[in-house]
Amino acid sequence: MVAYARLTPVIVVTGFLGSGKTTLLNHMLRHPSLSDAAVLVNEFGAVGLDHFLVEAMDENTVLLESGCLCCTIRGDLKDAIIDLNSRRARGEIPPYRRLIVETTGLADPAPILFTLSADTVLKHHYRLGSVITTVDGVNGLRQLDRHPESVKQATVADRIVLTKSDIADDDNLARLRGRLARINRSAEMLTAVNGKVDVPRVLRADVYDARTKGAEVRRWLADEAKKDAAEDRAHGHAHDVSRHDEHIHSFTLSFDGALDWTAFGIWLTMLLHTHGEKVLRVKGILNVAGADAPVVINGVQHVVHPPIHLAAWPGEDRRSHIVFIVDDLAQEDIERSLAAFSSIAAEAA
Repeated sequence: MVAYARLTPVIVVTGFLGSGKTTLLNHMLRHPSLSDAAVLVNEFGAVGLDHFLVEAMDENTVLLESGCLCCTIRGDLKDAIIDLNSRRARGEIPPYRRLIVETTGLADPAPILFTLSADTVLKHHYRLGSVITTVDGVNGLRQLDRHPESVKQATVADRIVLTKSDIADDDNLARLRGRLARINRSAEMLTAVNGKVDVPRVLRADVYDARTKGAEVRRWLADEAKKDAAEDRAHGHAHDVSRHDEHIHSFTLSFDGALDWTAFGIWLTMLLHTHGEKVLRVKGILNVAGADAPVVINGVQHVVHPPIHLAAWPGEDRRSHIVFIVDDLAQEDIERSLAAFSSIAAEAA
């Protein structure tokens, strides 16, 4: 086997929906120490958008579109890493010395960590480096209360990056820090300001070692090993890649033609004001009337972040695509709401 120090380290960037993973990743990739990194982006749902937002998008960036968070993602992740490794060995892509895996916000990280650390093929070429978890400074406490995945993501972290500190309440941040410290006392906690953080401090030393984590993490990894063995013996179930469980699901609304930016903004603001707790994440690429390039929107629950104006369209498709990840909110209700508002706006024009 190749000496451990010579294996390519894998950095896992995880965190709940809208917690700032892609913003952090973009900031990290601009740092010279990651100039030779490859990136894998896993998304939840049928239409992937986050890879368009990774500014270093090139032949070393790969999108995993399956969205399945149990058995399928382990196979897709393994296949993508092996394919990337083969292309590197053949000289088809620039060499990379680190691999970054950005998970979907709904991911239970245990299957990913188990795949990276236990797969017989991968461990001849790669080693698990560090786990970086972003936690939303505004919504983090509610997410920890409501979503077990966010707790798992924080528990397995080597570094916890608190995001949105510039818009978060100081008392809320203090309570969140205390909660996270109780969940994972071994993780170093850093604070991002306007999406920026001390990159060398985030990346320093591959400190991940499952044996040093709490009993809960050891139980998750052991459970994944049992699941993996059981699936190898008898595998035969299908998954809706746009559904996380019986409550959480994703869907995409697509539109031909240009959207009226003012009317759309009013509608989205009203939607999140009314149903913000149920809209876990909304993100989209919009064809806006009067603009030559698309506008990117991002929102999490009641918070809508400033729009991003891309320099150019990422492909030939000029339609608007809006991805919703919701909790007990029907797609038909949102479609009817937007259609009714658009009709009113058109009559008023």
